[in-house]
Amino acid sequence: MSAFSPDDLDRRPSGQDVRSPDGLPDLLHAGMYLVRDNGVIAAVNARAEGLLGRPADELVGRDAHDLLHRDHLGQMMPRSSCTMMQVFLSGRTGGGDREWFACGDGTLLPVTWLVTPCGLADGTTGAAVLFYENAVGDETIRPTGSTTLSQLDRLALLAETTTRLTSTLDADEAVARLVRLVVPRLADWAVVDLITESDDVWRTTVATHHNGVVVRREDLEGPLPPVHEESFMPLSRALRGAASALAGPETYQGPPDSGITVAQQNLFQVTGLRSAAIAPIRGPRAVLGALTLGLSDRPGAFADAELSLLEDIARRAGLALENARLYQRQRHIAETMQRHLLPQMPEVPGLRMAARYESASESSQVGGDWYDVFPLSDGATAVAIGDVVGHNIDAAAGMAQVRNMLRAYAWALQEPPSVIMERLDQAVVNVAEASMATLIFGRVERDDEGWTLRWTNAGHPPPLLITHDGRSRFLDEKHDHLLGTGLTRARSDTVTPLPPLSTLVLYTDGLIESPGQTLDRGMARLRQHAAALAHRPLHVFCDLLLERARPVDNDDDVALLVLRTPAQDGEPDDL
Repeated sequence: MSAFSPDDLDRRPSGQDVRSPDGLPDLLHAGMYLVRDNGVIAAVNARAEGLLGRPADELVGRDAHDLLHRDHLGQMMPRSSCTMMQVFLSGRTGGGDREWFACGDGTLLPVTWLVTPCGLADGTTGAAVLFYENAVGDETIRPTGSTTLSQLDRLALLAETTTRLTSTLDADEAVARLVRLVVPRLADWAVVDLITESDDVWRTTVATHHNGVVVRREDLEGPLPPVHEESFMPLSRALRGAASALAGPETYQGPPDSGITVAQQNLFQVTGLRSAAIAPIRGPRAVLGALTLGLSDRPGAFADAELSLLEDIARRAGLALENARLYQRQRHIAETMQRHLLPQMPEVPGLRMAARYESASESSQVGGDWYDVFPLSDGATAVAIGDVVGHNIDAAAGMAQVRNMLRAYAWALQEPPSVIMERLDQAVVNVAEASMATLIFGRVERDDEGWTLRWTNAGHPPPLLITHDGRSRFLDEKHDHLLGTGLTRARSDTVTPLPPLSTLVLYTDGLIESPGQTLDRGMARLRQHAAALAHRPLHVFCDLLLERARPVDNDDDVALLVLRTPAQDGEPDDL
């Protein structure tokens, strides 16, 4: 789930259930309001009033879309093109991070938001909207065409370097942003050499520009010889953490004193560099590499005045790369923990089961997606799939807490799924470190009539049921609010018969969500491919469904749990 992270919705200290006068939870960083099924605001919390600059009596009773929803120019949007309205009208949980709300003083508030269905105090249905302020990305800097910058331009460049490099936790993206900042603004060439965590030296990037567009020279990139401890050449000194230095073709005319010097001689010859400035990239704990800026086409040469600017840029790059490396270690730990926490499928006579977990791309954070299947004390089989809000190790830890608490409640208490979910909701609000979560929890039961799913839905995408003859439908009869919002609304149970040889698909939103398409399109794609694969063996079904239904621009984790019932007695069961 990509809209909110746990740190964005800090609650009051444990034990202090602070609520606004209308009974909504008082979240420190997130505004919250409830809307009726006609889109009219029914209640707001104090934080929403503060973020929007509007008192409650100016909000309650007004149409939320007409009053608040705006495009980036501050204009009202047609309901048909409003992403938030599409999610609201679908009756499902969804979110986004590129919307604007109109504030009371006429300004626009960029928001990250989440909409989840819920019951209202008067017994009717509606939705809860949670939102917080989200900084909007800044515009691309244009090259100045000169290496000579005024003091104001230097300060602006350093501020922009800090903002751009610290806003990503992916090392490759940080290097790419660094190169775009300095080429062609400061130099014709930029070279980034990094020391890996195994102490190898790697020429990560050699880049120039063509008509202002950055162009990589991948033929000059790759591994370098080890750093020579006795070399006095500028790059070797920089990689050992020495001071920055200027260099030119004459620097490398003599016999090379190391393998790195040979690589530098080749770099100067191929690129035609006339002047270069080389600075170490230092992290808080160690030297991470070196940054080289070079001139080949434009007139002039680097001087000592440019070295101080280069050192400041390299220092900021070191902080960003150190953060990215620490984050990647944390992400690896979280992924490993997450995979180890996902369960093995139990043996249930007659019932076939398969599951998959696919992490997001390397540039994404780890998520809280999970699934679970376990036997219950009364002989039924519990199934669950959920998504803890957030994308970091806290989300993975929160996932483990929610999963373990659900197991404990479900095993010890022979109660309907909705009651188990209500107990779990209270635990998430008052005990667990997870902020919020969506979850489907159900009991797969067998009797003389066949197989049945008794289940409840806390704001999660609806299950998909495909019968053996290829018919399919989403089980979207009832959606309740997600866990952890603090709302005290009764939850409901749904009983769904599972016909012989039918396939039940439980999934997280990474399988259907795409930045470039509507949620309905993603669900339709899932339904189409799942129905076409209904006769495939279950493990093949899972692999092909992930391959075909998952959007190519998806940037979220995916958990997938699939169950298939047996054939009727006397019929062949070859699936």
